[in-house]
Amino acid sequence: MDVDIPDPAYTSSERARASFRLAFRIALCLVAFLWLIQAVNTALDLGLARFGVRPRELSGLPGIVLAPLLHGSFGHLIANTAPLLVLLTAMLHLYPGSAVRALPAIFLGPGAAVWLLGRASVHIGASGVVYGLVAHIFLAGVIRRDRRAIAASLLVYFLYGSLAWGVLPIQQGLSWETHLAGGLIGALSAIALRRLDIPPRRRYAWEDEEGGRE
Repeated sequence: MDVDIPDPAYTSSERARASFRLAFRIALCLVAFLWLIQAVNTALDLGLARFGVRPRELSGLPGIVLAPLLHGSFGHLIANTAPLLVLLTAMLHLYPGSAVRALPAIFLGPGAAVWLLGRASVHIGASGVVYGLVAHIFLAGVIRRDRRAIAASLLVYFLYGSLAWGVLPIQQGLSWETHLAGGLIGALSAIALRRLDIPPRRRYAWEDEEGGRE
């Protein structure tokens, strides 16, 4: 399979660097917001975990929106912090057009799926978002032909490939349903949005010469 090399004038431009900085700042602000929620919850003993997803209970419907913002402990949040920061930055920088469409589905979809199909429990945490981002970025690199997407896909695989075990019901206390739903939604969004955010391909002098002779 031929691999397209993005035009360096596009990928190395000041606009591209500014896009990366903006993506990182947005990701950092979102992660900081999660830390603020956890800090306030712990300091005031608010017990916000009760607002998680409770499958097939009316009281659990708000959890579809709130559960990704809530964590059971600082250890739980720490486990999600680095992946969220890396993956959100990559998603927003490499696939800004796709991110506008995919992120709402990745944020809300796992909670909705768990509310409909999950086991009776209280499901909280941003791990569904993490799995959705991993699946989207990895699969986008598999089905696209440009080198940046492939590099991002390989990076995600080496950093977070072991997360695949989290979609299986083999560890008690983990919401594997949330992980599985997030991964499926991320994969579907990568397929559906595969034609967006394709960088201009590098053109060589001989290609322009051939075009001139036609």
